[in-house]
Formats: sequence, structure tokens, C-alpha cells
Amino acid sequence: MILDPASLSRLLERTASPVIEPASPLKPAAVLVPLVMHPEPTVLLTLRTATLSSHAGQVAFPGGRIEPGETPDEAALREAQEEIGLPPELVQKIGHLPEHVTGTGYLVTPIVGLVRPEFQATPEVDEVDDIFEVPLRMILDPASPRRESRMWSGRMREYWVWPHEKHFIWGATAAILVNLATVLRGEN
Repeated sequence: MILDPASLSRLLERTASPVIEPASPLKPAAVLVPLVMHPEPTVLLTLRTATLSSHAGQVAFPGGRIEPGETPDEAALREAQEEIGLPPELVQKIGHLPEHVTGTGYLVTPIVGLVRPEFQATPEVDEVDDIFEVPLRMILDPASPRRESRMWSGRMREYWVWPHEKHFIWGATAAILVNLATVLRGEN
């Protein structure tokens, strides 16, 4: 599968972020959705350490809170460098996906970037237990994700889950992957 950056940018430009009127203030955050440009492109994900105060042990994109004075793009690139050692100059930003509100009170802006395949990821041991890649062809397969539900805080919650032989990919990360697949398939 060949990905043309100009075509991807045009697809992402058509993706409008929803206007969200939160009941309470949301914490702004940004993640990098890294597409590693191997001959067979992949999406890079991390497994957060079990000792973190929030989202411990979960699969995530590199990212985190937006610091005062920072743009979402700057925050996503800074966090990717801190968490997995990805130098910003190895990322070609091609656009944004729709913002995502998490159940834990974050408003997440996903930044899509193309990453050169010679990049060697190095996990920040206090934040990242594992770095792994999922083939983009799996993300583009409309039959791959499934919906699950569970009682949480007294009410039934539904969420997306992506298959993986080793990790449980769900929640915000899975929802962002669904948005990525929808955009890349031209269904937005």
C-alpha cells in the first residue's frame, strides 16, 4: 500500500472537528497518530506503564496534556519525543482527525503524521512499557474493529475494540483508529 502525503492531507482537510459544549471543563490534550512509512505502512502505538496515575497499562498513541502556550501539534510532537524518542524532524504532519472527548475528561486532538521507517523507537521507561506497530491494512479493514459494552460508574458504556494478538486496544485509542480508517477509506 502506497500512501501519498498530498492525498492524505486532502482527505484530512475534509474532516471537521465537532463543536463540543462540555458540561464541565475538559483538559486539552493531543496525540500523534504516527503512520510509519514502511513498504507496508503501520500505525505505531504504545503500552503505558502500569504505574502511571492515569490510563495505566493502556494502549495509547504518544501524547498527553497540552501545556500553556502550546498548540496541539507542538504538544503531540513534544510528547512523542519524550515518550518514544521520536525527533520532530522525522515527522511529516499531514493533518488532524476529529477531536475526541474521553470519559476521563480530556479533549484530545489527534495529529496524523508520516514517520520515516528508519526511526528507532526508544521507550521512556517511566511512561512506556512497550512500543509496537499495527499494519495499516488491518486498520483499514472495516471488519476489524468491534463494539463492546460494559457497566462503568453505574451506566452502560459502549466502546470500540481492535483485535491484537498481545494487547487490548480499546477506548479513545480504538475510537481514534476508527476515525482514521473512516477518513482514509474516504467515508467521512
